Amino acid sequence: MTAPRSSTPRKVLGRLSLPERTYVADALRTETVGGVLLLVAAVAALLWANIPGLHDSYESVADFHFGPAALGLDLSVAHWAADGLLAIFFFVAGIELKRELVAGDLRDPKAAALPVVAALCGMAVPALVYTLTNVTGGGSLAGWAVPTATDIAFALAVLAVIGTSLPSALRAFLLTLAVVDDLFAILIIAVFFTDGLNFAALGGAVAGLVVFWLLLRAGVRGWYVYVPLALVIWALMYNSGVHATIAGVAMGLMLRCHRKEGEAHSPGEHIEHLVRPLSAGLAVPLFALFSAGVAVSGGALAEVFTTPETLGVVLGLVVGKALGIFGGTWLTARFTRASLSEDLEWADVFAVASLAGIGFTVSLLIGELAFEGDQAMTGAVKAAVLTGSLVAAVLATVLLKIRNAKYRRLWEEEERDEDADGIPDIYEEDDPAYHLRLAERYERKAAEHRRIAQEKADARHGLAEVPGGAGDDRDGPA
Repeated sequence: MTAPRSSTPRKVLGRLSLPERTYVADALRTETVGGVLLLVAAVAALLWANIPGLHDSYESVADFHFGPAALGLDLSVAHWAADGLLAIFFFVAGIELKRELVAGDLRDPKAAALPVVAALCGMAVPALVYTLTNVTGGGSLAGWAVPTATDIAFALAVLAVIGTSLPSALRAFLLTLAVVDDLFAILIIAVFFTDGLNFAALGGAVAGLVVFWLLLRAGVRGWYVYVPLALVIWALMYNSGVHATIAGVAMGLMLRCHRKEGEAHSPGEHIEHLVRPLSAGLAVPLFALFSAGVAVSGGALAEVFTTPETLGVVLGLVVGKALGIFGGTWLTARFTRASLSEDLEWADVFAVASLAGIGFTVSLLIGELAFEGDQAMTGAVKAAVLTGSLVAAVLATVLLKIRNAKYRRLWEEEERDEDADGIPDIYEEDDPAYHLRLAERYERKAAEHRRIAQEKADARHGLAEVPGGAGDDRDGPA
């Protein structure tokens, strides 16, 4: 007798459904391109800030102020990048989170347990590592949140550079993990880095969000309605004392991300498709350009490993992230009686967990907030974030390269489409129509091979008859 479905062990990091696989592939493609641009921007910032003849110009551009002072928005270029452009990044993060909650893996509590627990452990353990390092070393605990973030764009850029054909399940795990990670990073920013609230501005921002929600529910369309309203909400949120990026994620969460009958895409998916390139291709790289420009020297790099605050950031990203995510995943599998997919090993989970130690964008932002007013420590923490992210990237690259041949075979199996219908064969193995199409395709190939074989046989037969056939001329007229 067949066992009931409920008793079948659930697979950890098993094969994705076809719609989820398609969404993940599209999202990761954009993030990968954005990640490469992010890498270029980070390198450009380091060169700009460290070449003697250019250093002063970098400081001048980053500190250049513009904006309406009457509205409290006379900000520096670096400030606009951190509070303004990153609001676009968090807007996309909000849409991603909403989609995961209503149409993705997070809508199923059992499936959601894995990335949520892994992300929580992947934030708690780095914070604990930082705290222990600074308690024992006599450093400041203000930067405990710096190593808690994961930069999915940077991580995927590393994957693109090393050319690892990571199976879609592991890529989806990394993406979902980063989405949940972004949510908790937003909560950390909102709760721990908000002081001196302006309740009038906050009330105005909340009222603006209510109007935004009502317009969405009423079906009002047109960017000329929502973009000006979004700018007003952002400005009010900034002046309220709450970090302005919170406005972005709040508006993202309000968009409808489930499809109604007859819809090819939900409004949230459509807007995300339009805005994601702006976020990944412009907003985040520009933020990196004006945040990653820290002075790097032999002495500065040595201090990263000797100062408690910076050492805590490096250890948190490299050690804390890997142990936290791996431990959270293993514990979830252990206590939910789930088993790892047959195609993967726990070493693969550890490699992806190491890759999550790339904390770049949000870690730089939290570093600026944690040590605001202390320019020297802010610069040192930024150098620590860059160092920790680089070490995590190198470690993950080594671990992933060891298993790259296995990943390539899994990727090729996932991509195989022998019936040429645009759908990978692994999703059609139980469909009789697929096997009929495949049989027809093989029959056409077989018929073609039979024709070629017959032509060759006929040619050989004709050549063999030539010597004997020459004597037939003697029977004809002289």
